[in-house]
Amino acid sequence: MSRLTRALSTSRRRFSATTSSEKDHVATKKWDAIVIGGGHNGLTAAAYLAKSGLSVAVLERRHLVGGAAVTEEIVPGFKFSRCSYLQSLLRPSVIRDLELERHGLKLYRREPSSFTPCLDGQSLLLGPDKDLNQSEIAKFSKKDAIAYPRYEMQLEKFCKFMDFIIDSPPPEVVDDLPSLTDKMKDKFHKSAFWSRCLQHVYALGHKDMVDFMDLVLSPASKVLNNWFEGEVLKATLATDSVIGTMGTAHTPGSGYVLLHHVMGETKGERGIWSYVEGGMGSVSSAISKAALEAGVHIMTNAEVKQLLVDENTKEAKGVVLADGIEVHSSVVLSNATAHRTFVELVPHNMLSDDFLLSIRNIDYSSATTKINMAVDRLPNFKCCKHNSAGGPEHVGTIHIGSESMEEIDVAYKDAVSGIPSRRPVIEMTIPSILDKTISPPGQHVVNLFVQYTPYKLSEGSWHDPVVRESFARRCFSLIDEYAPGFSASIIGYDMLTPLDLEKEFGLTGGNIFHGAMGLDSLFLMRPTKGWSGYRTPLKGLYLCGSGAHPGGGVMGAPGRNAASVVIGDLKRS
Repeated sequence: MSRLTRALSTSRRRFSATTSSEKDHVATKKWDAIVIGGGHNGLTAAAYLAKSGLSVAVLERRHLVGGAAVTEEIVPGFKFSRCSYLQSLLRPSVIRDLELERHGLKLYRREPSSFTPCLDGQSLLLGPDKDLNQSEIAKFSKKDAIAYPRYEMQLEKFCKFMDFIIDSPPPEVVDDLPSLTDKMKDKFHKSAFWSRCLQHVYALGHKDMVDFMDLVLSPASKVLNNWFEGEVLKATLATDSVIGTMGTAHTPGSGYVLLHHVMGETKGERGIWSYVEGGMGSVSSAISKAALEAGVHIMTNAEVKQLLVDENTKEAKGVVLADGIEVHSSVVLSNATAHRTFVELVPHNMLSDDFLLSIRNIDYSSATTKINMAVDRLPNFKCCKHNSAGGPEHVGTIHIGSESMEEIDVAYKDAVSGIPSRRPVIEMTIPSILDKTISPPGQHVVNLFVQYTPYKLSEGSWHDPVVRESFARRCFSLIDEYAPGFSASIIGYDMLTPLDLEKEFGLTGGNIFHGAMGLDSLFLMRPTKGWSGYRTPLKGLYLCGSGAHPGGGVMGAPGRNAASVVIGDLKRS
């Protein structure tokens, strides 16, 4: 009888624990699986494992679950989505399988979805309304207005091709399968994967496949220049290719990141990003409720200090908490970054020097700062008629300081020199325009996703309050140029630099994707060559976070895919 089958008859229902006595209780039993980190991927993996019949404990360092998908009330009365701030990438299969809507997930569709104000008084609105797009783009270029629907159609084709890749564990080589039957099954599954890949390639056709390769290999600037002539439109679209990266639209491979940010959907409608009622923490809350219902035991304030590894077999046996308590399990899944998992949590001399070198060489560079604000009124943009109740310009993502790709490039070059961008690239969102649960009446929550801010400054330090305040004021002053008086509306704010993202949320280097999303770090190369299939060099240890395929964003795919691999391995054990 397999370990998974034996687990079907065990009692699994547990609720969150924080006290020392409850930690002792968790330590008294051997779990089928322990998940390090209660981020959305860790919770997703835990829910799928528990639904398959396994006993699962999730151990979260912070006082609440969610990782970077959390809602916190930093300014009284205002609920901030502190890190991630929009929903689109969460896989439809995860929403369906875990019944997240039943567990409280409610989405607000944004229409229009994008607004770019210009200092010369012009502006560009974009969204799912094709007629609106046509008229708005035609203000700048009639040629672009004709090309834009074809551009969107092509990206949608490519996204359908990517769906299969995203939802499948990579066909990684497995060397230690226990029987000839298992080896034959493994070869069959890999052959089936590549066969389906070829079917999708055939369905795309030769021309579209060449265009797809051009997109993923080229700089986003080249792709956009080939499609369009208007600088405002190109810059608006180019921001998707640089979000969360220490790169520019001229960086080779940035075209893929462009695709990554449009491959999501809201309720079946492709490319639509939504606000989540109650903030992004509601995504994690819904997943945690599904996990608890399936029998997962979730424990907060439970920092993992080290993995327990058998020195002879090099097999993961559990974890040691920061207070010394040992928790034992058959397998361990890590929702932490690859660097934190292998360099900080795995005991010394358990991994080869070559493997550790490849992990240390992962690109964790970050140029991201998140500023969450409470304001007493909506910004009044000079290029729009004043509307205190809110207009279409307030609904979607507002692009500040990115009227041309050259502006983005100049901001990037500042950061390369160790200087926070003198004119930052800002994506502003105002979720309270649709979600009335996160701010007092008449007041609003404003999120700023800011680039570029280097992890290490050439002068000064992010630890210095003067440096932090100076950069925040720089951002507010830039917004004032487009919406005079904005700075005066600020009640309070919360600022997270790359150092803060690393310290508070465990994001190595402050990188929101658990590592760069370049072509050398995707699919069979994520997190490193030879270990893309969620398994690791230590038997019984798996990666289930964004550092594994298919990468960053609130999508749940790494967690679900990793759980499927673990379930298959336990059935064979």
